[in-house]
Amino acid sequence: MRKPNILFVMADQLSAPALPFHGNHALKAPHLQALAERSAVFDNAYCNFPLCAPARFSLLAGQFATRIGAFDNACEFQADTPTLPYYLAQQGYKTILSGKMHFVGPDQKHGFDERLTTDIYPADFGWAADWADGEFSFYSPGHNLSTVDEAGPCFRSLQLDYDEEVEAKSIQRLYDLARDDEQPFFMCVSFTHPHPPYHVPPEYLDRYKPEEINLPNVGDLPMHERDKLSQWVQYSHGLDKEGATDEQVRRARHAYYAMVSYIDDKVGRLLETLKRAGFEDNTIVVFTSDHGDMLGERGMWFKRVFFDWSAKVPLLVFDPRARKPRRIAEPVSHVDLLPTLVQYATEGTTPTWVEPIDGHSLVPLIATGDRSGEAEAFVEYTAEGVTGPCCMLRRGKYKYVYTHGHPDLLFDMEADPNELVDIAQRQPQVLAELKERVLSHWDPEAITRQVFASQARRKFINSLPDAKQPVWDYQASTDDTRRFVRRGSARVIKVKKRWPPLAGTTN
Repeated sequence: MRKPNILFVMADQLSAPALPFHGNHALKAPHLQALAERSAVFDNAYCNFPLCAPARFSLLAGQFATRIGAFDNACEFQADTPTLPYYLAQQGYKTILSGKMHFVGPDQKHGFDERLTTDIYPADFGWAADWADGEFSFYSPGHNLSTVDEAGPCFRSLQLDYDEEVEAKSIQRLYDLARDDEQPFFMCVSFTHPHPPYHVPPEYLDRYKPEEINLPNVGDLPMHERDKLSQWVQYSHGLDKEGATDEQVRRARHAYYAMVSYIDDKVGRLLETLKRAGFEDNTIVVFTSDHGDMLGERGMWFKRVFFDWSAKVPLLVFDPRARKPRRIAEPVSHVDLLPTLVQYATEGTTPTWVEPIDGHSLVPLIATGDRSGEAEAFVEYTAEGVTGPCCMLRRGKYKYVYTHGHPDLLFDMEADPNELVDIAQRQPQVLAELKERVLSHWDPEAITRQVFASQARRKFINSLPDAKQPVWDYQASTDDTRRFVRRGSARVIKVKKRWPPLAGTTN
């Protein structure tokens, strides 16, 4: 029996609470809804870092971001880090990446045999965070109120250019895998929508009536009522003095919902391609996002905080061989995906890890809904906007938030899903237990020293003239020597390229 193929689909900045199968019925995503209805749906899945590059590095390594030096969007992903593609290659998988992964550094594959596209973002140190200027010193030119205000229709954008290419190359490669019988395979298809700017073709906006767009559950809050991390992030987004109006919020959410519908169509076409290529019955499908988007909740936008709209991600796992749809409430996180998918690939045997990983296989939860021990999700933030390491632990119904040098926060997520009531003073024992759990494996003072040292090294390299700067961006290329008619009979080649093949012919 063949090992299962794995199709791993990622969106960018797609918040779990925005989706219909997590309760937001204003958003239209019929293909994802249908996938959810036959999948294991994780109701409390978290990224391990609410920022693009560290979130992705952590996912692929199965390790927390600070353990692998992924402190911000411009930290090198070290080439000697064992990754999910390497572990799957060890099991005989062909590993393919199509789309965004935001690799930084000279290694632009990290175990993938093939990359079908370039990346949408740079691979150098230009986006390094800088804590040296202290509190309230960072302002993001790309994430601010103007980004919210400019939401609306367009016929083409940088992100549309990119995702159209990602989809086309992914679908083409799936057909090629079928024609050449290249199995088992692991294909990661990673789109850049619905990451802002909130620009989308008008036909997707037309799927919604403006009055259908719901406003945030929690409105804007004055700065003095916010926790320190929220104050830092609001300042960095230019939202400390002026927030979005209801009209701006509704328009931006309208565009965001339309962008999710755009991605939903792409997921539908990928799933249809699996069926047409003959892979449907032996391909595990995983859908997730690197992190979420606050989308106006609490008057906040984008990511970088630990509230659920920023840190909670969709996670669907469909195994066609088992067909056991279920809802799973236990907290899990992206570091759990490496051991999960490797366990599928090793067909239940226990893999040998080259170095310790931080995740735990979700296969028992997916199969039976049961997992020994209390599940948890740990999330970090050490990038721009803050002045010290921050983290969050979700364990059971409680969410604990640590902000270096400032008061701890504690929320009861069952009684207070909007995270409005800090119960740290009411539940000192719970607070102490969760804090001890965090500090037993996470040293904020050591991390602070590591972050400052990393930033100093990268700032030095960034200070060099452009001509001296390293260039590591991946350049995708296509080998056309075998794709079309070159030497030999045109008919023979055309027959070989037909899928499915005619009876009596072989590919």
